[in-house]
Amino acid sequence: MTSAYSRDYSRSSNYRRVASSIAILGVLLTIFVTWDSWFILSRPNRLVPTNYIYGANLAEDSDSVVSQEGGHVAKPDHDDESEVEMELEVDASTGETEPVRNQTESSEGSDSSDCDLYDGQWYYDPEGPLYTNNTCPILSQNQNCQGNGRPDKEYENWRWKPSQCELPRFNATKFLELMSGKTITFVGDSVARNQMESLLCILWQVEVPRNRGNRRMQRWFFKSNSVTIIRFWSAWLVHHTTEPFSYVPDGITKIHLDVPDETFMELTPKSDVVVFSNGHWFPKRSVYLLNNEIVGTQLWNSPENLAMNITSTEAYEISTETSLTALATHSNYSGLTIVTSYSPDHYENGAWNTGGSCTGKDRPLFPGQVVEHEYTNIMHDKQTAGFHQAVKKRTNESKLKLMDITEAFKYRHDGHPGPYRSLDPNKITKRDPNGRPPPQDCLHWCMPGPVDTWNELMLELIRREFEGNQNSAF
Repeated sequence: MTSAYSRDYSRSSNYRRVASSIAILGVLLTIFVTWDSWFILSRPNRLVPTNYIYGANLAEDSDSVVSQEGGHVAKPDHDDESEVEMELEVDASTGETEPVRNQTESSEGSDSSDCDLYDGQWYYDPEGPLYTNNTCPILSQNQNCQGNGRPDKEYENWRWKPSQCELPRFNATKFLELMSGKTITFVGDSVARNQMESLLCILWQVEVPRNRGNRRMQRWFFKSNSVTIIRFWSAWLVHHTTEPFSYVPDGITKIHLDVPDETFMELTPKSDVVVFSNGHWFPKRSVYLLNNEIVGTQLWNSPENLAMNITSTEAYEISTETSLTALATHSNYSGLTIVTSYSPDHYENGAWNTGGSCTGKDRPLFPGQVVEHEYTNIMHDKQTAGFHQAVKKRTNESKLKLMDITEAFKYRHDGHPGPYRSLDPNKITKRDPNGRPPPQDCLHWCMPGPVDTWNELMLELIRREFEGNQNSAF
């Protein structure tokens, strides 16, 4: 017969065993939860979070995003004749060999067709560019930064991310399909050439085009989809001449602000897409005319001491309105006109010819690091005003779109050739003992580089238009 003591002892032992088991299970559960949380949190993301640049929150200081370009007036680093020759010359590129990226992913995927493409931030994409300087044989040597000896490459990996939607990587196959049987024409200065060559470099990876151009005009033809890409020089977008006029002697450029450039007006009405990009030649020495009357001068003093009312920035607004209105009212033009907004330069402590520099810039600017540059902002505002005036005057079935890259590209002081603008093995790339920087290009963009983003934005505008996602003229 079991005693009462034995029964109590047995019951107590059972309780202790149950309590011990519960405690062990609790410890094991705690360990599992802790390990699982650590594992999830420690897994690296594929891309840097889009609202951060190296930990700097762009959303916290969006109103402070301005331009670090010094207090100078940006000027082209070449004269008229040499620029025309450079524009028409086709250079072979050199550099390291890297595999060509497979371009099969879709160009579709925007969350909303009316998303603001220009409100966003830069993020680091380890996938890198769609081409290299060694896989694009028509890349101008001045923009071949790797071939010219630039030691860093991180500037090639930063991509633009709109705040409210996705901007797909450029899909060359999609572009050729959308532009099947069509012509796209780039009109403007050397920055327009920069964008056009970027487009060609990307498309070259899926198809080698036929060169049908000449010294007057570049023309490339992609046989698979019968796509033609044209580019020709028009720095002011309006008629200009160096012949004597009134009291202005030969050799001074006379710019007729109210007369569109007859060269591009011969061809652009036949185009399906026209891309304008200019503005950097207005600081050049010139005389401005309206109705065949001199109304302003730039870097040239009138011997007549007449009052001049038109400045270089106002001339930019008038010429923009004139050229865009000419297309928007042309009876035979029904295409898509895309205006690439004023491209910021990043010369610091001077202009291109007064010691300005962007040496050693290898990452995008952080919010709060940029410094307001009044000239760039004025040029952007004047160009935008001219654009809006042309939109109001539109009488045909064409569409006008402003591709407003100015604000976003104020961050990209790292994307210029700087001192790596030539192949010269003896070129100077560092400051001299007195601190003077070497001659450099802080206006154009390295290729591959930030300028490739322009064509991603352009493709999205074309996709929206040709796939019927937008019906408005603006």
